[in-house]
Amino acid sequence: MPTIRIEPVEDVASGRFAIEIYYPADAERPLVTTAPRYKSAAAAEQDTLAILAATANNPPPEEPANRR
Repeated sequence: MPTIRIEPVEDVASGRFAIEIYYPADAERPLVTTAPRYKSAAAAEQDTLAILAATANNPPPEEPANRR
């Protein structure tokens, strides 16, 4: 099963952290990169996990078959 890799990356100019998400985990380049808005690497990781968990627990409603 493919997995993801989440890495906090410090922006030297602002001193804040961004998140890079790699998929699959061994990819050389990130699939997603956020803006550097977190005060610490731990805060960046925790927020990313919270967003993933909230989305997984509350999937969007399915489109009706006639709109697909």
